Amino acid sequence: MTQEEESKSGEKRLSDDVNVLEAEVAELSLDLEKTKQAVRRLREEEDPAKGVYRHEEIFQMQQKKLRLDVEIQFRTNKINRIKLGIEELEPSEGLKNGFLF
Repeated sequence: MTQEEESKSGEKRLSDDVNVLEAEVAELSLDLEKTKQAVRRLREEEDPAKGVYRHEEIFQMQQKKLRLDVEIQFRTNKINRIKLGIEELEPSEGLKNGFLF
């Protein structure tokens, strides 16, 4: 499937190249650290006595943090599947033999 076909279908596929995936994990990890620092900074800026609240920004940053965690995990899992030689669409051995696990 070409990039154009993927964008039409709305489905984004991860690369099959371990080096590309590892580079993406590194980039996402840096972004994750920046997001964690931003959450800490926003929490430190809050001052209820003065009426300074940053709850909306903190919530958005936490959502971003969770999204980045998931993106990193997807890529890490893909790397592990590639290294183990597991095909994505192929059922596991247990399912082929009639077992769920």
